[in-house]
Amino acid sequence: MARVDVGVSIERARVAAGLSQRALADRTGISQATLSRIISGDRAAKIPEIVAIAWATGQTVAQLTGAQTVADRAQYAARATNASGMEEMRQALLHFLELDDYLDEQAIPATI
Repeated sequence: MARVDVGVSIERARVAAGLSQRALADRTGISQATLSRIISGDRAAKIPEIVAIAWATGQTVAQLTGAQTVADRAQYAARATNASGMEEMRQALLHFLELDDYLDEQAIPATI
């Protein structure tokens, strides 16, 4: 997979969302100066910043970072029983995997 320039992805997402840098800074709580340095590549974006930018622009973290989605990374095997449909089972599995991935990105610990 080709390396993605996160700053370029953020700038594209900002423009697509119709936001100025100031508006994006206001929506994310990231200073405009910091946002400008992230976009220019002078500073690496931290995961919480990428998450905030994703929310503000309507993108996903995977879209901004070029990371594969959970669905792309998941390998699974299942057998349908009791008239369960495979697609419904797949969607439920991916829902829980996406939730788990999101909680990991937010550094929310698993409870035992």
